[in-house]
Amino acid sequence: MVEHKATELAKGQRDIGVAEFFARNRHLLGFDNKIKSLMTTIKEAVDNSLDACEEAEILPEIIVEIIDMGNERFRVIVEDNGPGIVKSQIPKIFAKLLYGSKFHKLKMSRGQQGIGISASVLYGQLTTGRPAKVISKIGPTEPAHYCEVGIDTKTNTPKISKESTIDWPKDHGTRVEIDLEATYQKGMRSVDTYIKQTAIVNPHVTLIYTNPKAEQFIFPRATDAKPLLANEIKPHPYGVELGVLQSMLEIAKQKSVSTFLQEEFTRVSPGVAKQICQNASILPTTKPSKISREQVEALIKGIKKTKIMSPPTDCIAPIGEDLLVKGMKKEINAEYYAAVSRTPDVYRGNPFVIEVGVAYGGEQLKDSQATVMRFANRVPLLYQQGACATNKGVSSVAWRNYGLQQSRNALPVGPITIVIHVASVWVPFTSESKEAIAHYPEILEEMKLALQEVGRKLGSYVNKKKRVGVELKKRSFIQKYMPHISDTLVELLELDDSKKAEIEANLNQILEKDRGKLDKMEFDASKNTEYDAEFASIGAEEKTENDDEDSEKQTTLE
Repeated sequence: MVEHKATELAKGQRDIGVAEFFARNRHLLGFDNKIKSLMTTIKEAVDNSLDACEEAEILPEIIVEIIDMGNERFRVIVEDNGPGIVKSQIPKIFAKLLYGSKFHKLKMSRGQQGIGISASVLYGQLTTGRPAKVISKIGPTEPAHYCEVGIDTKTNTPKISKESTIDWPKDHGTRVEIDLEATYQKGMRSVDTYIKQTAIVNPHVTLIYTNPKAEQFIFPRATDAKPLLANEIKPHPYGVELGVLQSMLEIAKQKSVSTFLQEEFTRVSPGVAKQICQNASILPTTKPSKISREQVEALIKGIKKTKIMSPPTDCIAPIGEDLLVKGMKKEINAEYYAAVSRTPDVYRGNPFVIEVGVAYGGEQLKDSQATVMRFANRVPLLYQQGACATNKGVSSVAWRNYGLQQSRNALPVGPITIVIHVASVWVPFTSESKEAIAHYPEILEEMKLALQEVGRKLGSYVNKKKRVGVELKKRSFIQKYMPHISDTLVELLELDDSKKAEIEANLNQILEKDRGKLDKMEFDASKNTEYDAEFASIGAEEKTENDDEDSEKQTTLE
């Protein structure tokens, strides 16, 4: 009886396609609701455009348009001036999940998994039944290819419904149109916010955005300097896991373990490879395919025992302090700006850089919590702030030391925007929707150090501003009563009234002499001020400790 039941159950078992799985679990990719679905679709298309332009060393000019078609149906159009896509690749890029060129490359990029834009096409197909329309052109003398494409969810393959060559005025670039079911609304997690924040951390980009109300907003570039190109690197031995190493050894073409380690990993010289083998008690000449599971485990232990230089950092292209400040000035109305870009660090063998910027004062609300803008590889993160490492990093800093109000383990209160950017070859997101960064100790520590460093700059400015306010208040009181003092002196000393002006001039001279330091400060609220000696008492021990850590880390990296 049991055997018959097992046979019946076996008949109902079958393979599940990748596209079919994500079609039923769209929330994993960021399509939780209609509001978020609109933002996610635009985000994925814009990310692809930015990556393509930067890889081709083209200053990006991106057009984003949302057309309201009624009944909660919208048409999303994203057009760029990138290098374009060759005809044969258009269907695969837009209509095949887990297809792309970035998953196996260790270098900084916005896309990582090959899911994004094809997931948006899938969502549009599921909610409207319409294919995506793509136009792409790779050069002035090349034709523009038009393609209407959808996804076969059973096989995860593209379905091309129409294909042709058309006239397109652009010299090169790509345009994608996706019809989808969605809801548009303004707010902190809206498309409007995503576009604005993208302009902040990508100051080299020109963005032209038209919302469903036909209101157009232009975000001009703040610099003509193109971002540095990130170079691809090989995995670092400290980041490899046992199962991954075992698979690599099984398919290795090298004739010895020593050669395998040198060619498949970064920072492994012949001497380091020999030391790893010695620590693992394995002959360097052993054939990789002959390594047993026990020897693979020994090899992992040997790697951990061996001192290996940190991975190279040219695989990361951080924004930089100056450009981050330019981006904030362009989009945030404040009176003071400061930024810090930390030296590279490593988690699980992956290099990363933490950058932090602050914009203080101006038109920002004084009695509300700080606005925290989170970014990963220049991409805004608008959802799951509470689950993100950045939230914990900001809350862990004692902002009272820097002139802001703060409750215990909470965000600071004051007219301030805090920008945090994580740049890495592989950002550790908590889910496929890429909305929050995992709480790795190395990343949290670097965040805290960067926030403290920029906090000291902010504290210097805030405290100086308070001192200036007190000085001006005192001066106003003295100047208010100076005429009464001169009248009294004339009366007491029985002087002529003609002496009154002379007495006032002498009193004013004494005032200027005693408070001459105020004028030497040349205080200007519109300019940034550097960390000065007057602020040394606040967080001095903290700064010394941080500087020692930085010095030690720099020595390790070198």
